[in-house]
Amino acid sequence: MVCDGEALVSPSGTGLQTTETNPQIKKKTMKDKVASSSDLLANVTVPNANGTSTTNGTSSTNGIKNGSANGSANGSANGVKNGATPVYRGMITLDGKDPMCDADNPICLQFEDVTSAAFKIKGGVLNTPCMLSHLSSLTGMEVYLKQDFLQFTGSFKERGARYALMELPASQKSRGVISASLGNHALALSYHGKLLGIPVTVVMPLVAPMMKIQCCRQHGATVVVQGQDMAEAKAIAMRMARQEELAYINGYDHPHIMAGQGTLGLEILEQVPDVDAIVVPVGGAGLIAGIATAVKSMRPNVKIIGVESERCASFSAALEAGKPVPVAGGPTIADGLAVPTVGVNAFVTAAPLVDRMVVVKEETVAVSILRLVELEKCVVEGAGACGLAAILDGQLDEFKGKKLVLLLCGGNIDTTVLGRCLERGLAVDGRLMKFSVTVSDRPGGIAELCSQLARLGVSIKDIEHERAWIASDVFSVSVTVTCETRDMEHANELRDTLNKNYTHIVFPVMR
Repeated sequence: MVCDGEALVSPSGTGLQTTETNPQIKKKTMKDKVASSSDLLANVTVPNANGTSTTNGTSSTNGIKNGSANGSANGSANGVKNGATPVYRGMITLDGKDPMCDADNPICLQFEDVTSAAFKIKGGVLNTPCMLSHLSSLTGMEVYLKQDFLQFTGSFKERGARYALMELPASQKSRGVISASLGNHALALSYHGKLLGIPVTVVMPLVAPMMKIQCCRQHGATVVVQGQDMAEAKAIAMRMARQEELAYINGYDHPHIMAGQGTLGLEILEQVPDVDAIVVPVGGAGLIAGIATAVKSMRPNVKIIGVESERCASFSAALEAGKPVPVAGGPTIADGLAVPTVGVNAFVTAAPLVDRMVVVKEETVAVSILRLVELEKCVVEGAGACGLAAILDGQLDEFKGKKLVLLLCGGNIDTTVLGRCLERGLAVDGRLMKFSVTVSDRPGGIAELCSQLARLGVSIKDIEHERAWIASDVFSVSVTVTCETRDMEHANELRDTLNKNYTHIVFPVMR
């Protein structure tokens, strides 16, 4: 894979080059710096690398030309040679390939693509707040929260979805689009398809939340619920795209999707112009590709940190291999990041620009969801809490005293899952404890246990006793208690007291 003619794999064969190991990559893959993003959106001219001008980000000698069949005014047919994003490449091919996400002809996103998206979707999506967080005192950093979960459908996906729909040729707009999604991308496409008058079909696997299926239908989309997982749902969607002449829009690797997501980077630089680092959740890598393209073009010294769940670290694996590779994933709280293989376009765009990748643990993500609810009154899904998890895990300590922006990318978390996450977070935090203890079955045995808990100020949430299935004598009973404590110090005090007064006691191990 190449991007502007530069190989992504290092000559030594040690893996992918980054902006830290080889600054020349950065220079080859981004356009001339511009003073501020407000200039880009307000004024008419954006400089290109060859010295020509782009008006409102929509027409340039080496970029996107309005209405161009292949998206390049003077470039190659596939739009890669001159770094231009093609407007539209056509239908899914007979052999099942998506021409907009072709591994043989990957597309490297350019700065003018993001500014074009920003100009066109302005007014169609929210410019969400980026507020100084109460978490700053807790973390020792100046933390700002970019709250994109406040978009109408609850996630950043609206940005790319609206731009991708707007960039379709008129004939394709009348026929419509199709995509496969578990939720956020489907919601965004459905909503903006309705606003723009473009028919939308979404294929959702059987495991998709019923609430999201219903919301897509309410937005006027045709919803097909088929497939055991996302792989099957995508295969069905691509087959329907061929049969019904619908445009397939990949939720993270479509070039216009990436460009739309990149508008977040422009907004962040307007809102926190002296930011030191931006922490971005990574799944299919379209979001970090767009943001990195925008930010590194304007502020090359700003660090771009990617965060993944330990259950599906596909971008880290791709960096190690020098190309997108599939990884075996497992169930994760951050289900929005559970993409087993990153996009080819996203990879060639983001790989030279990302400064560092961080992998976070499940329990830290749960605590982060809890912290955001308690301290910020923000209800976010697991993916949106991963940036804070990286800080709480101690993996970003080099930014102590500096300005960080955390991207709260989505808030579409199922209420039952939210409840589980909060309980898991309380348990990890030492504020929810469970133990089993063997006490005397004679009168007063359980009462004495409860008295000890009361003297410690521990609140009993649930208690259950068992006589039959215990190995001790018949005059004993096993009591299982779930209780609430103030903090980890209080929990340790309870643990010490129980160990001092009882012989047989078991505390479940967090896994």
